[in-house]
Amino acid sequence: MSSSGVESGIHRLDAALAQRFATIALGHVDREYPHKLDHVLDGDGDALPPRSLHPLFHGSFDWHSCVHGYWLLATLLRLYPGIAAADEIRRRFDARFTTDIVAAECAYLARPSSRGFERPYGWAWLLMLQAELRRHDTEPGRRWAAALQALADVFTQRFHNFLPKATYPVRAGVHTNTAFALALAQEYAQQSSDSRLLALLKSTAARWYSADAACQAWEPSGDDFLSPALIEAECQRRLLPRSEFRQWFARFLPRAALGEPASLFEPATVSDRSDGKIAHLDGLNLSRAWCWRSITGALAADDPLKSRASTAVRAHLDAALSEVAGDYMGEHWLASFALLALRES
Repeated sequence: MSSSGVESGIHRLDAALAQRFATIALGHVDREYPHKLDHVLDGDGDALPPRSLHPLFHGSFDWHSCVHGYWLLATLLRLYPGIAAADEIRRRFDARFTTDIVAAECAYLARPSSRGFERPYGWAWLLMLQAELRRHDTEPGRRWAAALQALADVFTQRFHNFLPKATYPVRAGVHTNTAFALALAQEYAQQSSDSRLLALLKSTAARWYSADAACQAWEPSGDDFLSPALIEAECQRRLLPRSEFRQWFARFLPRAALGEPASLFEPATVSDRSDGKIAHLDGLNLSRAWCWRSITGALAADDPLKSRASTAVRAHLDAALSEVAGDYMGEHWLASFALLALRES
């Protein structure tokens, strides 16, 4: 399978793999059903289909997966504008990323009952999507980014409202994880030169994570798609100066160069990919590969962890990269996590 970049031990993003990922995402970003809503009903009139509630992000089984499905498409279009799927990607964005459609998404968020909608995972992915659109140096890309900016502004303000009163971090391996949200929001703050948001993210991470040491990494849990340990480290890598990150990381995982905790270096076993929760573990393998790859790049050149971590990246990608399509429980989201890992290369 050399044309797809997924053969054992060789993990690179190329045009063939970009086309494969784009085909997967185009197959679900407009697929309305099955759908899992994050929706509070205040009355009978609120019992509406996904396309009525979310005219932009009603596909991909749930709102946040639709958001990062579009992030994947936008990223691949920028990196590989000549792939066969490029014209269809442009057509989808032209149809969906309009001022009126985004205004309808904003109106949904204005409901008092939508205050906690998609907090914090969907918030962060929306900002990640907008960060990507802002990288597009084309007229259509600028137009799509301009249309989506109103929604990005809403979620930016929600971070400002929420983080100061969030006394404790959430260290789960699923959507509620706060380190993942800070890490993705950092990318938007950096891309948009939003110094106020970036300062908030840095101060929050310092408050939540700066004293953490000797992490035991009691993971994975049965439905993790994030490593609570490694995503916290990736968050700190993004928000700390490199020298400070190295000092923090040495305290946080002091025996990592020895391969401990062993759980962080061993891919998770996925027993049933038709079970949506168990299928999360493929995402865990992909997100661990992403984190290890990113963290390794921030270590000193002679750090003995580099070789061990690189081996872990290959093992985790070997375990999961070929599983991004097949059953819809994984297919509606896994390619995005594969792209997170592969774009680091």
